[in-house]
Amino acid sequence: LVARAAGANDHHRVDQVVYQAFLVAVLLAVGVLAPSGYFLAPHLLRLVNASPEVIAQALPFLRTMFLFSIGMLLFFMLGGALRAAGDARTPLRLGVVMTALNIIFNVLLISGAGPIPALGTRGAAIGTVLASGCVSAVAMWMMLTGRLVIHFHREMSWKPDVTIIRQLFRFGLPAGIQGVAMNIAGVMLLRFIGSLEHSAEAQAAYAVGYAELFSLITWTSVGLMGAAAAVAGQNLGAGNPERSLRAVHLAARIGLGVAACLAALFLSIPRVLLGIFSITDPIVVELGTQLLRYLSVSGFFITVALTFTGGLQGTGDTRSPLYITLVSQLVVPMGLCFALQSMGRLEASGVWTAIVLGHARRWVLTIWPFQQGKWKTIQV
Repeated sequence: LVARAAGANDHHRVDQVVYQAFLVAVLLAVGVLAPSGYFLAPHLLRLVNASPEVIAQALPFLRTMFLFSIGMLLFFMLGGALRAAGDARTPLRLGVVMTALNIIFNVLLISGAGPIPALGTRGAAIGTVLASGCVSAVAMWMMLTGRLVIHFHREMSWKPDVTIIRQLFRFGLPAGIQGVAMNIAGVMLLRFIGSLEHSAEAQAAYAVGYAELFSLITWTSVGLMGAAAAVAGQNLGAGNPERSLRAVHLAARIGLGVAACLAALFLSIPRVLLGIFSITDPIVVELGTQLLRYLSVSGFFITVALTFTGGLQGTGDTRSPLYITLVSQLVVPMGLCFALQSMGRLEASGVWTAIVLGHARRWVLTIWPFQQGKWKTIQV
């Protein structure tokens, strides 16, 4: 919505949309995530086959994160709005400050310092919510004082706007459900990994190989996805859909270049990369090396899929990515893992194959609706 309004040079609507999104974010954080997350946290941990020792450490962390999620929600909402309005540097600066604060708070609160007691994992959660809360408060102050391209001023309406809020849910709800579906897929995948013969070693390999090393591809692609969404939405708002198309294709080519460079590293020096994280256990090294081989292929699929997802979402088609995610991230990989498990043949290589096939399916299904071009006719 912000990208469309910015492309049409309607600054008043940009401010109004962001303010209404702020109201919705506060409502979701306080009225939905806080109460539901607090009570669902134990069930979520049991869902991933967490041991009693892990639950004892993770439960206070999860509950703290859910109860005080408002800072993180506002940070992501404001960052996305600023990027969509053409300001990508301010979210970067705020993100760097939040990371620095997170490190400082975690060092002080996890192990304690002086009069501050050692709070362990709960301290890690408190540090994270404090960092996001402080940065979000600063961002709100900057908007209220007119220091950003988006600003809240006295002349604007401060009442809830049902029309804009309805549009926020129309376009945002499918994207939100998509994010939830992807997290559910991750939880289910961890459950399958937790059932393997060398489950602890496989989970360690997955945590380092996928969550850390592969994030060099996924987070770069997420950045390209946001850029593609902003540029595609702005150009469509300005009545130039062909430029929207070219922008997404260019973002995909950049992502492929990054994926190719990292794939070469995954294949040539996997043990060196794992060694950065002090991985020395022979089984973990073997599984991690195996996983990186699979991910070297998967990176090409996911980077294209994410950039084209940005193109769809930025132009207003948020339903197609939702359906694609349900098929590619849930049905395909979970179906394969379940079939292998039911036959008693589930191994780590089977889980890694399921990841690659899911990304490949998402690649194919995402390109198809974007190339069809139905997003050109979506009205806002």
